Amino acid sequence: MQHELSRRSFLRGSAASAAGAGVIGAGSAFVGPASAAQTDGPPVVGPVAALLTLRVNGVTRTLQIEPRTTLAEALRGPLGLTGTKIACDRGACSACTVWLDGVTVCACMMLAVEVGARSVTTIEGLAKGEHLHPVQAAFIEHDALQCGFCTPGMVMSCAALLEHTPNPSVDEVNAAISGHLCRCGTYPHVVAATLAAAKARKA
Repeated sequence: MQHELSRRSFLRGSAASAAGAGVIGAGSAFVGPASAAQTDGPPVVGPVAALLTLRVNGVTRTLQIEPRTTLAEALRGPLGLTGTKIACDRGACSACTVWLDGVTVCACMMLAVEVGARSVTTIEGLAKGEHLHPVQAAFIEHDALQCGFCTPGMVMSCAALLEHTPNPSVDEVNAAISGHLCRCGTYPHVVAATLAAAKARKA
């Protein structure tokens, strides 16, 4: 004979099962921290501010920041390198693009404490004193900027492209800036400037 399960019986059974699981969970939680303490792991940093050393534009800089600070915030704040822009803060617009050991990254999507010994290059590090980088000079010559907010990130990506591809095609330039959002719509000028900078570098 089959017995029907009432709603009240079901709820009572569920409560008992949850209570049992809670007892087991409490026991395992007690063991967890003790076993974790016995294993060697990376040092815990935070939540208070800590000293951090970064190599930025060829110079070693020491700053005191909270571990939650992004690389973009560290560059713009304590280091005063405001050329790196923060726009979307989501890695969607690429305005905050910098180089990390020569590779382009969105600085808003990386914590400063994650950089480690890698070298950071910002838009301020491209020029050599008063002598502009060929991409910077070409952007001015070809009017590849309007409001200028996306320009530093664009320049960093285009300059990185020329480091690896000295004679890029139009498609390769378009691919290099495909992650950049320019509300002013200067993309054709950016492509022309990058191609001109490639020719200037060869000359």
